[in-house]
Amino acid sequence: MATQLRPALGAVKSVKRIGRGQGSGHGRFSTRGMNGAASRSGYKRKVGFEGGQITLARRLPKFGFNSPFRTEYEEVNVSRLQEAIDSGLIVKNEVVTPELLLSTGVVSRSYNPVKILGNGDISVALTIKVQKVSKGAQQKIEKAGGKVEAYA
Repeated sequence: MATQLRPALGAVKSVKRIGRGQGSGHGRFSTRGMNGAASRSGYKRKVGFEGGQITLARRLPKFGFNSPFRTEYEEVNVSRLQEAIDSGLIVKNEVVTPELLLSTGVVSRSYNPVKILGNGDISVALTIKVQKVSKGAQQKIEKAGGKVEAYA
């Protein structure tokens, strides 16, 4: 029965009861020390608080800028396209779109735009319609007989 279940012996310790008089051994200041905010009821230590000393976050130098409008691209190298062709995921003369790259597993996130980069070589003619293509990648694709259509 569920009502007969008990924790193992020694598994549960009783809570330390502080502030119950001098005989308890935790009387007078009730293990809180003598003065200061921490000795009073309702005290909550602020995150990063260092006892009034300037906090680490304020002591460190600030530099750089993170644009809230930055566009993060899913990067696909030409060599990765060639691997997909070799494994049969992409067929010769096929129109390569972000949807096709996602369905074949070449890219993993659908919400980021795709950029083709020029690392590696490609030997098959493909028509590529993605958001961005580097100049090196475009040259390699066109050299192999393919076409590139980049749209924003």
